[in-house]
Amino acid sequence: MRVHFIAIGGSVMHNLAIALSKKGYLVSGSDDFIYEPSRTNLAKYGLLPERLGWFPEKITDEINAVVLGMHAKEDNPELLKAQELGLQIYSYPAYIYEQSKEKTRVVIGGSHGKTTITSMVMHVLKHTGRDFDYVVGAKLDGFEYMVKITKDAPLIIIEGDEYLASAIDRRPKFLLYHAHIALISGIAWDHINVFPTYDEYVKQFKLFIESIEEKGTLVYNKDDKEVQALVSNDDSNINKHGYKLPDFTINKGISYLNTAKREVPLQIFGKHNLSNLAGAFTVGEWLGISRNEFYDAISTFKGAARRLEYIADYNGSVVYKDFAHSPSKVKASIEAVKEQYPENKLFAVVELHTFSSLNEEFLKEYKGAMDGADEAAVFIDQQSMKQKNISPISDLTIKEAFNRMDISYFTDVDTLQQYIGTIESQHKNLLFMSSGNFGGINLVNLSEKFFNS
Repeated sequence: MRVHFIAIGGSVMHNLAIALSKKGYLVSGSDDFIYEPSRTNLAKYGLLPERLGWFPEKITDEINAVVLGMHAKEDNPELLKAQELGLQIYSYPAYIYEQSKEKTRVVIGGSHGKTTITSMVMHVLKHTGRDFDYVVGAKLDGFEYMVKITKDAPLIIIEGDEYLASAIDRRPKFLLYHAHIALISGIAWDHINVFPTYDEYVKQFKLFIESIEEKGTLVYNKDDKEVQALVSNDDSNINKHGYKLPDFTINKGISYLNTAKREVPLQIFGKHNLSNLAGAFTVGEWLGISRNEFYDAISTFKGAARRLEYIADYNGSVVYKDFAHSPSKVKASIEAVKEQYPENKLFAVVELHTFSSLNEEFLKEYKGAMDGADEAAVFIDQQSMKQKNISPISDLTIKEAFNRMDISYFTDVDTLQQYIGTIESQHKNLLFMSSGNFGGINLVNLSEKFFNS
């Protein structure tokens, strides 16, 4: 079986290429840019293209399938050649479906919490010795790669997002998996560049529910009003199983899950993470995981990478970073840290990085998102603005959007670092939130400046 990847350097794309190579497929690929860790990972398996760029001569009628990454445009030379030859062309979610037609497909969707819930389910399955394949959007502890596709595993766990599948397949990815068990964690408007209105965005989750296999199962967050409304209005022939925020307590900085028989100590915290846990538990029930199995496994779960990830602590002060950029995620992350450390003040810094968050109209969605922080700052890397060809955003626009006139606004790395180095750290925690990398700042070194101020 010969498979060619157009835009092989993508995060999931290169992991899928490696998974197929390990399965015994003959894999080739191209890309015009390949960054780390994709470059090293591909080289390890002999899949790194010899030259960067697009080469139509690579596309021949010996290829059985072409997998098209979102990075590739409609006029990509290799894509045009594949279309000319009449080859079978897939987006990566469509090809994952092809690879998992005979498996039970569990698809985790929602505007937030997808990676965490997916990683929780994977962690529990691994802990209990189940055999399963997976597709997840982050590198997880205990899992070498982000994609595993085998011949024999009876089950696949898929993180399914609502972003478009490819340049020639404009459907949300999660519609292509045809889940047997689907989960929706919540709905909060995102991807304004693709779904310009809130109603259009919500419609994608309605379609997601309708894409579930007949007599399949929808696991959904009953605490989310938008999700509850969709479920109430749906008449699909599926099972529907809601979950809610579980009962928990916090004692000396540790969150405990309160169950009928015992308190389960957790290594995660925050109401949004406890809600994610409830979703993972419900999925586990449908997969035959017992309560005790789940509780034993989840007590050792440390969290997904960059999701409220611990950076450093000193003399009672703690620094975290979180993959939070949308208004609802920013609000939830701030509330989680404040609730976990009620005695400390919180300085929260968010980097606006995505297309949506840099849109002045969408910025209004951030109103009140940082109200829970004692001090707040916004960082926008001007280089990112230039690359996206977006006009600079003024200080007043930021303050009005967040409805917080005391917010600090930074547009270059050096000024942000200098400011943090002047903050009095005693009895204060620091939270960085972004889907980017704060202009390449070393957060460990910056934490030391914070502690020494």
